Amino acid sequence: MAEENVSATLIVAAPVTRVFAVLADPATHAAIDGTGWVQEAADRAPLAEVGQLFRMDMHHGAHPDGDYQVVNKVQVLDAPRAICWLTGYRKDNGELEFGGWTWRYDLTPRGPAETEVKHTYDWSAVPQFVRDRGIQFPPFGPEHLPNSLRHLAELAAAPSPQHA
Repeated sequence: MAEENVSATLIVAAPVTRVFAVLADPATHAAIDGTGWVQEAADRAPLAEVGQLFRMDMHHGAHPDGDYQVVNKVQVLDAPRAICWLTGYRKDNGELEFGGWTWRYDLTPRGPAETEVKHTYDWSAVPQFVRDRGIQFPPFGPEHLPNSLRHLAELAAAPSPQHA
């Protein structure tokens, strides 16, 4: 694959502020995930600033531990237009190591009740030593990003809990 990113786009039947709020809530990420790997948010504070860290509990059958935890670092937070995070993990010595791949959502209002969402997974900054570990990029099939966008659309279109 010549490109080192993949993306998908979907029009979501919800205002841009609502879509952004869903994305900025780590508690929704398991429901958005199109792979089933994201299990639960270990940190539930809304994403509010660049540099913020948030941990997610994960499960993947091919991971040596099966269950594991990732640490994400917010790279872009331009409410309500864009949000992006870098994924890594905490090493045994407590230091953070980031693999070089990012998850990004770009939101464009298409009127008061619709939002175009472009979801991009980018691995162009993955260092050679990580690539040498034999990790395939992207580590998921072509259906993952469109599935995630459909899940996001369902969550954003649902009544928010305070209005239910």
